[in-house]
Amino acid sequence: QVQLVESGGGLIQAGESLRLSCAPSQNILSINSMGWYRQAPGKQRDRVAELTSGGTTNYADSVKGRFTISRDISKNRLYLQMNSLKPEDTAVYYCNAWRVEPGGRGMDYWGNGTTVTVSV
Repeated sequence: QVQLVESGGGLIQAGESLRLSCAPSQNILSINSMGWYRQAPGKQRDRVAELTSGGTTNYADSVKGRFTISRDISKNRLYLQMNSLKPEDTAVYYCNAWRVEPGGRGMDYWGNGTTVTVSV
């Protein structure tokens, strides 16, 4: 199993920046893909950004050019740098890990989320 712990959320003003951090309980290189999702009140959970073990990144159109997903292998951390934040970025942000476990089954793991609130 993989436990994920997010941190870095908070209340900030529009236009400012924030960096989220995710700490997996397993070696980050053992995880096939990691990403960030968000869920605003009354809405479904949507993928924000993804980083594969090979280093490929993907972003939702709404955050392209503003958000950057990255990892620090030496610290075993996944990050989401969020710049030029907008009120519509307000949501609970979840760290996700997807790993193929022994036996070949792919498993999704989720953190408990960290709240980002962007005020006008």
